[in-house]
Amino acid sequence: MAASKLDRTPSIRERVEDTLHAHRNELVALLSKYVSKGKGILQPHRILDTLDEVQVSGGSAFAEGPFLDVLRSSQEAIVLPPFVAIAVRPRPGVWEYVRVNVHELNVEQLSVSEYLRFKEELVDGQHNDPYVLELDFEPFTALIPRPSRSSSIGNGVQFLNRHLSSILFRNRDCLEPLLDFLREHRHKGHVMMLNDRIQSVGRLQSVLTKAEEHLSKLPAETPYSQFANQFQEWGLEKGWGDTAEHVLEMIHLLLDILQAPDPSTLETFLGRIPMIFNVVIVSPHGYFGQANVLGMPDTGGQIVYILDQVRALEDEMVLRLKKQGLDVTPKILIEGAPGPLID
Repeated sequence: MAASKLDRTPSIRERVEDTLHAHRNELVALLSKYVSKGKGILQPHRILDTLDEVQVSGGSAFAEGPFLDVLRSSQEAIVLPPFVAIAVRPRPGVWEYVRVNVHELNVEQLSVSEYLRFKEELVDGQHNDPYVLELDFEPFTALIPRPSRSSSIGNGVQFLNRHLSSILFRNRDCLEPLLDFLREHRHKGHVMMLNDRIQSVGRLQSVLTKAEEHLSKLPAETPYSQFANQFQEWGLEKGWGDTAEHVLEMIHLLLDILQAPDPSTLETFLGRIPMIFNVVIVSPHGYFGQANVLGMPDTGGQIVYILDQVRALEDEMVLRLKKQGLDVTPKILIEGAPGPLID
């Protein structure tokens, strides 16, 4: 029995070339329509509308095949006669760029840099300046791998926690940075989580076990203030929770991490550590501070909307900080174009 063969998915460039060979006249008519509009940027709806015009006038259904998928996945087309460059996003996180010369009918695959350089020619024209400003948005550390699957998009925290937990599981020495973070964590000079009485991971595990045993004997609603002094003597500071129940939950999470780290536990524990005390909301033009908008009909509604959101945010921050055992008033600053508007 013959073994099944996995066919390679053709690239966008190959699909365009195949369409050019099979439906040369129709594709030339479509690209010529794009070029006839002059230089500019075509949005997805304009790309598909022009396709419909060509099909109606020519009575052809050439785009019902793979080429229709190319156009439906197109995010924009750059027209700079006689060239048409198309940015195609076949699936989340995957981009391909092709450029077609309508006169010579040759198809090129472009890199990101080449596509952006071509796009800039709409404004700047052709230039060969070797000194071009580039902004590097690469990860701030090369030690963390980059997600390669589309399913990882939007799940960066989950991806990072999986990576960190795998490191902690393989190498117990990597728990030291976590200990250092908990010992150095402060707010306005006040120590939180751990103090200098805990100098090693082994000592931390011992103290957490002792605290777990102590808390298990207390009613769940016992306030932190009733055992704060005892905890401080052991090396535990505020930030674990406001009641015996909440503190015990945090201690269980950290003990699980120290014993057998997993992404879910790590994410939950880090999410409960008090770290957000101040928030700055940057208001774009048209909401606050834009010239000549005061008194306009939309301005008042926008101000009321953002203020309602700030109140809700403040209430949520106060509730979380209280649940974490802290008596801290969060600060929210709304920043407009000319300067701070509300503090």
